[in-house]
Amino acid sequence: MPYSEEIAKRIRHVLKRHRGFREQKMFGGLAFMHNGNMCCGVIEEKLVLRLGKEGSEDVLREPFTAPFNFTGKVLSSIVYVLPHGYETDENFKEWIGLAYKFTKNLPPK
Repeated sequence: MPYSEEIAKRIRHVLKRHRGFREQKMFGGLAFMHNGNMCCGVIEEKLVLRLGKEGSEDVLREPFTAPFNFTGKVLSSIVYVLPHGYETDENFKEWIGLAYKFTKNLPPK
C-alpha cells in the first residue's frame, strides 16, 4: 500500500518548524514520529492523525473523516482524513496541528 509523496511533502512543510520529528515507514505508509510517538502520517491519499480517543471521537463527526481501520480492527485513537477534507493549505495545517497538539504532551519514548 504505497503513500502519496506529495502529501508527505505537505506534512514535512507544516512540521519543519517543530523539533523532535523523524519519519518512519508504518502501516504501509509513512508516519511522522514526535519524540518517538506517532503523530500523523499518510497512507495512500489518506491523512492519518493520532488524536487520542476523545479527540478522535470529536473529529469523526466532521465530514471527510473515517475511523482508522487498518487491519479490520478500529484503533480508536487514530483517524483518517480523506482528500476532500484537507484540500486547502489552511485545512491541512489545522489537521496536522490537532495531531501535534495531542502528541506534544505525550512522554517521549
